[in-house]
Amino acid sequence: MSGLTPGRPVSGTDEEFRTEIREWLAEHLTGDNSRLIGVGGPGSEHELVTERLAWERELGAGGWVGIGWPVQSGGRGATASQQVIFHEEYARANAPGRLNHMAEKLVGPTLLAYGTPEQQERFLPGILSGETLWCQGYSEPGAGSDLAGVQTRARREGDRYRITGQKIWTSLAHLAHWCFLVARTDPESKRHKGLSYLLVPMQQPGVDVRPIRQLTGTSEFNEVFFDDAEASVKDRVGEEGDGWRVAMGTLGFERGVATLGQQIGFARELEEVIDTARSTRRIEDSRLRERLLDAWVGLQVMRATAVGELSRDQAPGLEASVSKLQWSGWHRDLGELAVDVQGESALLAEQGAPPDASPDTEQEDHDVRLTDAQRLFLFTRADTIYGGSDEIQRNILAERLLGLPREPR
Repeated sequence: MSGLTPGRPVSGTDEEFRTEIREWLAEHLTGDNSRLIGVGGPGSEHELVTERLAWERELGAGGWVGIGWPVQSGGRGATASQQVIFHEEYARANAPGRLNHMAEKLVGPTLLAYGTPEQQERFLPGILSGETLWCQGYSEPGAGSDLAGVQTRARREGDRYRITGQKIWTSLAHLAHWCFLVARTDPESKRHKGLSYLLVPMQQPGVDVRPIRQLTGTSEFNEVFFDDAEASVKDRVGEEGDGWRVAMGTLGFERGVATLGQQIGFARELEEVIDTARSTRRIEDSRLRERLLDAWVGLQVMRATAVGELSRDQAPGLEASVSKLQWSGWHRDLGELAVDVQGESALLAEQGAPPDASPDTEQEDHDVRLTDAQRLFLFTRADTIYGGSDEIQRNILAERLLGLPREPR
C-alpha cells in the first residue's frame, strides 16, 4: 500500500500514552473549543455540528483517528489496552460526541479487512484526517433488522452501477460525503444471495436525503432515496454477489468492539443518574438503590466483554450479537432509571429550542427543551432496534450457536 502514509506508532508505556492523550485533550479543549465540552451525545447530535466537524479534523491532525489501525495503513498500531485508555481519557475530558464514528469504526475496518489496496489508498486517508464523513445504507422500510430482505437494486452498466431504492434510519446522512450500502445486484436472487456492498457518493443527482423528526425533537436519522444514482464498479467491496459476507463483517465491528467508547460514555451517564438520585434523595429508596447497583454491575460486564473483543485478532463473530444485546438493553433501562430518579419533574419539558442547535443541520424547529434525563429516556427507545434488533440477535445466537430450529417465516 505505497499510496498510504504510515502512521506515527505509539511509543512508551501505557501510562505514558495515557499522559499523552490527556495532555493533548487538555490543550485542545480550550478557547473556542471549550464550547464543545459535553455536547453531541445520544439524542443531541444536532449540537454545534460545524464546530464538531472541525474537531474531527483536529483529532485527525493530532493522530487520534484510527489509533488501533495498523501503522502501515495510517494508524498508530495501538494495543487493546491503549485503545481502552484513549476512550477512558476522551470520556473523562467530556470531549464532544464524535461525527466520524461510521467512517472510523465501521467502513474503515471493513476496508482494512475486505477492501483492495487501491480502495484502502483511496478512502482511508480521508477517514484518518477527519475530512470524509460516511453513513450506513442498510435498513429499508421493508428490511430493517432483516437485512436479507433488501430490495434496493443496483443495475450494472459497464463500469458503473445504477442504484434505485430507499434506505431509512440513516444516521447523519445529511452530513455524509459517502454511503456504504447493500444493494441487490442480481434481480433474480433472494435473501442473502445476490447482494453487493457498494460505496456511493452522496453529493450527486439521484440522491435525496429527507430528515426524520424523532421523539427527542431532533433529526439525525434520515430517509435516503436513490433514483438512478451511480456507483463505480471499482468502489464495490468484495465480489459481486458477496455483499452479505462483507456486510456481516461491518455489523460485527458495529455491534462489538466499536461500542467500547460508547460504553465508557455510558459510565458518565450513570454517574449523572446517581448524582441526581442523591440530590433528589431518591437514593434512599431501596428499590432504586438496587437498580442503580444492577446498572453498575451491568456496565462492568459490558466493559469486560468489549475489552475481550479488542484482544481478538480477527473480525467479531457471534460474540458481537452478545455484545449488542448487553448494551442495548442496559442503555434502555438506564433511560428509564434516569427519569425515575428525576421524579415528577421528568413529566414536564420547557418550551423553546434547545441550546446550541446548529442551523446548518437543516433540522426542523424545536418546540420543547428536554432535560438530559428526558432525552436519554426517549433516545434509548431505539437502542434495542437499530444496529440489529434484539429479536434478530437472539435468533442469530439461537440458530447459529445453539443449533435450534430456524424461526418460521
